[in-house]
Amino acid sequence: MMPAMFDSHAHLDVVEFDQDRDSVIDRALKMGVATIIVVGTDLKSSKKVVRLAEDRPEIKAAAGIDPSSAPGVTKADIAELSEIAASPEVVAIGEIGLDYYHGSSLKEAQQQTLRWQLDLAVKQQLPVILHCRKAEEDLLPLLRQWTTDTSKYEERLSGVIHCFSGTTDTAREYLKMGFFISLGAYIGYPSSRRLAEVIRALPMEKILLETDCPYLPPQNHRGQRNEPAYLSLTVAALAEIRDVSMEVIARVTSENARNLFGIAYI
Repeated sequence: MMPAMFDSHAHLDVVEFDQDRDSVIDRALKMGVATIIVVGTDLKSSKKVVRLAEDRPEIKAAAGIDPSSAPGVTKADIAELSEIAASPEVVAIGEIGLDYYHGSSLKEAQQQTLRWQLDLAVKQQLPVILHCRKAEEDLLPLLRQWTTDTSKYEERLSGVIHCFSGTTDTAREYLKMGFFISLGAYIGYPSSRRLAEVIRALPMEKILLETDCPYLPPQNHRGQRNEPAYLSLTVAALAEIRDVSMEVIARVTSENARNLFGIAYI
């Protein structure tokens, strides 16, 4: 029997799920996904994911302001985010990070918003869910400083690099700082074959799985809405790359996620 799976990053709050959200969650449960972290991207969505988690025991929330929402963020916004993150349903600060894909003209605003939220994670003693696209040269030193500053705590703060598609060297940098690496269905795309060597080099005890739904659907669902029920396809893709059973992948990645986010089995 396949162990329960854990979707560590989903956006079930978005409009794409407004017509059938409960059915999507029920379908995931039937497919063996026991827990789903629904991730906020701004204040509005962070409030929404908390409400969703309050209504569904299999859902946990992450509260955060992502890089695209960083311009214009004030300390008052961070104070409001702090109130949201105080909910017992919130298990992480995220999704936060840096994204220079469309250029770096707003990078100072992104970095300031990220620093504020890293400070908030320390205050709330929560792990972080990190987004990074074309911004490793700024994110890595920033995180090195953060992990050094937080090493004084009895339990070192950590987090996960969401949707990782970088190099082995970059992965090693994150792992050295104590971060987990999260992988999605894109690892099964023909264009991602170059990632196989990187994925095989990752320690199994540091890998999480995610859907990032409704984005990045599995190869045989390209062009469609992604959803947590498809997580088993990513389990299968990772099992093939690592040459281990799907049962091992499901069990270990679920245990890793529960350890990181402090979530007991329901």
